[in-house]
Amino acid sequence: MVDYSVWDHIEVSDDEDDTHPNIDTASLFRWRHQARVERMEQFDKEKEELSKGTSDCKKKLAECQKKLNDLGLKDGGQSDVQKLQSDLCQLKKEQKDWEKKENELRKKEKNMPWNVDTLSKEGFSKSVFNVKSENKEVTEEEKEQKHKTFVEKNVKQLKHFGMLHRWDDSQKYLSDNPHLVCEETANYLVIWCIDLEVEEKHALMEQVAHQTIVMQFILELAKSLKVDPRACFRQFFTKIKTADQQYMDAFNDELESFKGRVRERAKVRIDKAMKEYEEEERKKRIGPGGLDPVEVYESLPSELQKCFDSKDIQMLQDTISKMDPTEARFFMKQCIDSGLWVPNAKGGDGTEPEAPDSEPVYEEAKSEAAD
Repeated sequence: MVDYSVWDHIEVSDDEDDTHPNIDTASLFRWRHQARVERMEQFDKEKEELSKGTSDCKKKLAECQKKLNDLGLKDGGQSDVQKLQSDLCQLKKEQKDWEKKENELRKKEKNMPWNVDTLSKEGFSKSVFNVKSENKEVTEEEKEQKHKTFVEKNVKQLKHFGMLHRWDDSQKYLSDNPHLVCEETANYLVIWCIDLEVEEKHALMEQVAHQTIVMQFILELAKSLKVDPRACFRQFFTKIKTADQQYMDAFNDELESFKGRVRERAKVRIDKAMKEYEEEERKKRIGPGGLDPVEVYESLPSELQKCFDSKDIQMLQDTISKMDPTEARFFMKQCIDSGLWVPNAKGGDGTEPEAPDSEPVYEEAKSEAAD
């Protein structure tokens, strides 16, 4: 037979009691529940204190027994042995008292009536879904191709969104084109901002930068909520349109920081383009001997530079004749190798002037350096 006596000691739910019409039922139930909770807390406290006392007593008993054993091995004094034996007997007695109290407490707990707080306990604290995770890594080439395909397909829509400014207009446009709420849109807007700054279209860059931060805030919100960005962009606009000053300050600070980064990136791109252009121009100027006429001209003594500036061959011959022959040959060879001057059998006036150590006469080449 089944023993149903276990159900004899159950405190029924408070709402099953019949109370007098003049009694505030809600307050009565609340007081009863509070009293029951306090009794349970007091019982738990007694149980914890008893457990701690039992544990401490066992620990002291083990330490005393160990000391007594160690003293016996060392042939200690009789008085010390007797004292430890006395302590050991006392601790064993205390241990029995603690065990007796534990048994009484267990009986008390067994006889306590059940209530709504003790009838059941939580079996599961969370739900776990066995979902297969996709950890497929995407290569840089695949990312680049995905971005390129997305831009080619949606470039007009991307530009239209980048030109918007009002919150309502942006929200409506994304509602009509939810596929734009993605990482590729943010990346495109960033690149567009840099292009506009390079083209010195500063006002337009700041406009597109605003929309870039809008998209980035939406993506960050989706990441924090762990949802698809398309599922939370309306939540962003609802929040930004009623945002407090702190949230708006955060948005504007990020916008200003982004515009600063765009200007820095544009400057780097411009500097790189200028260096590449200068290098191409330098290659075009390279003379037959592999030297740059501009660099050679800047390395010449001021007296020789004046000769080039005036395009006066006679002045050049006079200046060379006054210089050290070795130094004169070095500089004139530099001019030939750079194409700054080219050898000629006769001077510009039809005569054939002589250079130091029978150096050939030079005719000025048409170059930017001499102009």
